[in-house]
Amino acid sequence: MSNKCDVIVVGGGISGMAAAKLLHDCGLSVIVLEARDRVGGRTYTIRNKNVKYVDLGGSYVGPTQNRILRLAKELGLETYKVNEVERLIHFVKGKSYPFRGPFPPVWNPIIYLDYNNLWRTMDEMGQEIPSDAPWKAPLAEEWDYMTMKELLDKICWTKSTKHIATLFVNLCVTAETHEVSALWFLWYVKQCGGTTRIISTTNGGQERKFIGGSGQVSERIKDILGDRVKLERPVIHIDQTGENVVVKTLNHEIYEAKYVISAIPPVLGMKIHYSPPLPMLRNQLITRVPLGSVIKCMVYYKEPFWRKKDFCGTMVIEGEEAPIAYTLDDTKPDGSYPAIMGFILAHKARKLVRLTKEERLRKLCELYAKVLNSQEALQPVHYEEKNWCEEQYSGGCYTTYFPPGILTQYGRVLRQPVGKIFFAGTETASHWSGYMEGAVEAGERAAREILHAIGKIPEDEIWQPEPESVDVWMSLHDPLPAPSWSDTCLLYQAC
Repeated sequence: MSNKCDVIVVGGGISGMAAAKLLHDCGLSVIVLEARDRVGGRTYTIRNKNVKYVDLGGSYVGPTQNRILRLAKELGLETYKVNEVERLIHFVKGKSYPFRGPFPPVWNPIIYLDYNNLWRTMDEMGQEIPSDAPWKAPLAEEWDYMTMKELLDKICWTKSTKHIATLFVNLCVTAETHEVSALWFLWYVKQCGGTTRIISTTNGGQERKFIGGSGQVSERIKDILGDRVKLERPVIHIDQTGENVVVKTLNHEIYEAKYVISAIPPVLGMKIHYSPPLPMLRNQLITRVPLGSVIKCMVYYKEPFWRKKDFCGTMVIEGEEAPIAYTLDDTKPDGSYPAIMGFILAHKARKLVRLTKEERLRKLCELYAKVLNSQEALQPVHYEEKNWCEEQYSGGCYTTYFPPGILTQYGRVLRQPVGKIFFAGTETASHWSGYMEGAVEAGERAAREILHAIGKIPEDEIWQPEPESVDVWMSLHDPLPAPSWSDTCLLYQAC
């Protein structure tokens, strides 16, 4: 097969693969150059006898994520609901408080007012921020020059509220409150549908998973594209000085196309040499936007013992000593391979990387035993983990975060084409950026920018609305379960 084509896509994650599929479906010739020995990028499904299959990267989908749901359905994938039938647990100051609904409730009246004010204020500030251009918010610069830590110090009056708010930031963007811009974080939550939607399982971003794993999205597109997808081809040079764009890979292959889509995290653009050089703002942007830090951990058990205690497996765990801040049940939909998924977030990922895998597992099991009040938690049958911080072709997970001052100065160049290079990747999305949904939106938008450039579609078709997914629509309109009075009695928390 010739190394010449219409479009070269750099990066075989969901964004690059979605872009390639759309262009291929429109009759253009496409080549995907992927640095790793697999497609999927920040999604990664492994298969073995102990787990059957497990997502060690991006995994969750839910209502309003209509693009990824449509694409997956086209590829023959089905979803199942993450278990949230039984009670959730909020663990704070060494005690477990069961609850229902998206947020751990609070029963001290002073903290209650503070807590409600926190979520309301974050959502109200988010309403001021345009999803597609956060730098245009009325107070963009003021909010951008402030870290989330500074904002939380302003909003929160009680320690309890500040602690849960900090956990919320760590969990949403795998970074510390002092590391991220308030403008960027408030935008991030807003474009995911607000505080309740982003944190919820039922009716939220964590409602469902794909049967067989999310890695199948990229793998099935690879099956369609066949040998047009080239693995182990890290791109090192993009030359736009001639009539066509010339792309060189680390193994000295040369590819030629009319256009290029870069579908990699912005900072990985640093691994590529450009002729002519990138414009100033793009060149500086890519040195300033790191990815978060997370280790995703899967502990397997003989049976889902937590369900016998009327716990669903979701734990919200506060405290510096706790390695894990948040868990979900990861048992298969038929009840087989019982497991708890947990995230080691931000500075804890950096701290716990010094331990061996076995030592990390022991710490997790001891924590789960305490929170679930069960000795069965100390008897795992298998363990899988993935430290995304050591991935040279990701740079971290889940997504790129913006330190203070960067979004207002450089944000507008994020998806601005550079000559014949167009930009995809979940970071460039305006809805569910940071998720698989954002990856699909960005990939398809970049593909349509090229279709417009060659005269195949008018400009007003580049951004297309997506009809609501009928399969997930029903749950979108289900009422959330209300806490019972017996639950409520367990939940009183003092200052």
